[in-house]
Amino acid sequence: MTEQIVDRRSIGLRSDRGPVLLALMLSTSLVALDSTIIATAVLTIVGDLGGFTQFPWLFSIYLLAQAVSVPIYGKLADTFGRKPVILWGIGVFLLGSILCGLATSMIALIAFRAVQGLGAGAVQPMSITIAGDIYTVAERAKAQGYLASVWAISAVLGPTLGGVFSEYLSWRWIFFINIPLCVLAAWMLFRNLHEERPATTKPEIDYLGTVLLTIGAGAVILGLLEGGHAWAWNSPASYTVLGGGAILLIAFGFAERRAANPILPLWLFTRRVLVASCLVAVLVGAIVLALTSYVPTFVQGALGTSAIVAGFAVAALTLGWPLTASLSGRVYLRLGFRATGVIGSVLVTVGALLTTLITEGSEIWYVAACCFIIGAGMGLVASPTLIAAQSSVDWAERGVVTSTNMFTRSIGSAVGVAAFGAIVNSHIGRVDQPTPEQLADAIHPVFVVIAVASVFMIAAAAMMPKRSAS
Repeated sequence: MTEQIVDRRSIGLRSDRGPVLLALMLSTSLVALDSTIIATAVLTIVGDLGGFTQFPWLFSIYLLAQAVSVPIYGKLADTFGRKPVILWGIGVFLLGSILCGLATSMIALIAFRAVQGLGAGAVQPMSITIAGDIYTVAERAKAQGYLASVWAISAVLGPTLGGVFSEYLSWRWIFFINIPLCVLAAWMLFRNLHEERPATTKPEIDYLGTVLLTIGAGAVILGLLEGGHAWAWNSPASYTVLGGGAILLIAFGFAERRAANPILPLWLFTRRVLVASCLVAVLVGAIVLALTSYVPTFVQGALGTSAIVAGFAVAALTLGWPLTASLSGRVYLRLGFRATGVIGSVLVTVGALLTTLITEGSEIWYVAACCFIIGAGMGLVASPTLIAAQSSVDWAERGVVTSTNMFTRSIGSAVGVAAFGAIVNSHIGRVDQPTPEQLADAIHPVFVVIAVASVFMIAAAAMMPKRSAS
C-alpha cells in the first residue's frame, strides 16, 4: 500500500533521483534523435559518398544490430548490473557516432551504423530497466512519461537538426552531435547512479544460446527487412536466409532448455502477463512502423504538402503518447493494468478506424488528429503493459523481461516492414512515379490493416492480469 502513496515532487527532475532521470533522458535522446535526424540528410550523404542503391542499409543494419543485441544486454544487466551495461552501450554508441562522422564511403558508413546499433541495443532497454529499478509501480508511469517525452521532442527536433546540419554545416554533424550528449549522459550516470545488486556466485555465460539467438534472429529480421527489396520473396536467397534463421531459432530453443543460465529463459513465454505484454509490443512495433513510414509519404505524395508538414503530421503520434503515458499511473492504480490496456487499445482502434477514412482530399489537420488519438492510446497500452511485466518479476529478472519486450517490438517492426511494404508494392507495381491517386489507393490498405491489428491489440491487452504488485 505504501507504493500507492506518492509524492509527485519525488519523481521530477528536482528530486533526489532527478539527476539519474535526467541522465536516462539524455541516454534515451541518443537513440530517439538518431532515429529521426538521419532521414532528412540521406540525399546529402548520397551526394557526398555515392551509393544511392545502398542507402536503405543505413536504416536496416542499425535496426538489425539493435534488435539482436537487446536480449543479450538484458541478461548481462541481470547478471552484472545495469550500470556497466548502459555505460558500455553509451561508449559503443559514441564510438559508432565518431566513426560514422569520419566515414569516407557508403560501405564504411553502413558498417559504422551497425556499431551504433549495437550501442543503442543497450541504451534503450537499460534506460527503461533502470527507471523500473528506482521507481515504484505507482511512480513508474510518470517516469516513463518523462522518457516518452524525449521521443516526442526528438520527432520534431531531429528532422529540423538534420536539415540544418545538411544545408548549413555538414551531414557529418548529425553524428558528431552525439559526442557531447554521450559524454554528458555517461558522466551523470557514473556519478549519480548507485545500484546494489544481489550478491551472486560466478555467473555461467550461455555462449551457445547467445550465438544461436544472435545469428538466428538476425537472419530472420534481415530476411523480413530485405525481402521484396534486395531479393524476391520466392528467391533462393529469401528461402535460405529466413529458413536458416528459423532452424537456428529452433536449435536455440532446445539449447535454452539445457542451459544452466539461459540468455533468454523460456519461462518468459509461460507467464500470461509476459506473453500478453510481448504480444502488445509486437503490435505496437508494427503499427508505429506503418504510421511513421506511410503517413508522411501519403501526406506528401497524395495531399501535396511539404516534407516538414508531413513530419509534423506524424509527430502528433509522439505528442499524444507521453501525455497519456505520464497519466496512466493514476488509471492503472485505480482500474488495473488490464482495463488500462484495453482502454488504450480501444483508443488506438478508434484512431486507426478514422485513418481508413483518409483520402486524397483530406485535410492535414485530420491526419494529424488521427495520429494524435493513436498516440494517446499507445501511451495507455504500451507503458502500462511494460510496467506490469516489470512489476511481475524481481531485480534479477527485470532486465531480461524489459529487453524481451523491446526485442519483440523490434520483431513487430520488422514484420511490419515486410507486410506493409508488400501491400503497397502490390498496388503500385513497377510504377516509378505514382500519381497522387495511385499512391492514395496503395497506402489506404495499410490503414485498413492497422485497424485490424489494433483490434488484435485489444484482445492482447485483455489477456493482462487486472493488477500486478511489486
